[in-house]
Amino acid sequence: MSRLYGEQHRKLQDDFGTRKMADRVEELVCRIEFDEDVKAFIESAEMFFLSTIDHQGRPTVSYKGGDAGFVKVIDSTTLIFPSYDGNGMFFSMGNISQNPNVGLLFISFTAPDRRRVQGTASISKDPALLAHYKEADFVVTVKLSEYWVNCPRYIPKMEKVRDSRYVPRANCETPLAEWKRLDLVQDVIQPGDVKKVEELGTIQIEEWIGKIKSADPTA
Repeated sequence: MSRLYGEQHRKLQDDFGTRKMADRVEELVCRIEFDEDVKAFIESAEMFFLSTIDHQGRPTVSYKGGDAGFVKVIDSTTLIFPSYDGNGMFFSMGNISQNPNVGLLFISFTAPDRRRVQGTASISKDPALLAHYKEADFVVTVKLSEYWVNCPRYIPKMEKVRDSRYVPRANCETPLAEWKRLDLVQDVIQPGDVKKVEELGTIQIEEWIGKIKSADPTA
């Protein structure tokens, strides 16, 4: 029995004559435990894409980033990663709290290479887990269902230009997110952020958008 394919996949595989090839791919690359190779790949990642399911059954995808090592494989079937300060929506975290099924796509644009991870997730404020990460709101634990390697042929090769200044790091103060300086949000941001804005001053949305379009690292 296949771990990956249902009737909807089999129909298309049969239509295109690829059932045997699909079975061979699953046989060769689908795994239910992390090995040292995939552990090294995941823990070298500075970003991945997280897919969750919302309360209406709709899939959504979000970008998660940090310094290399922010995703940790802690045993052969478990990985963890932090949920850092965001825009207050808690969309992915809220989705996980209701529906634990998640997909994670890890891509290296310098190799190029990629890994797909399927599993069930939970969010925690356990101090022992939070101790791994500066300024994390939650730590997400993912129990592995399957992972597999995907062909990298359509991934463009890219070169990294700079780190994000906003990733929390042990030896420096994390800058305030620039959008929190917008005059349009001063009545809804958290009190601690209001104090920081008072020191830095507010900006208008046109200035912030201009920074984004010009690739200003402070955007």
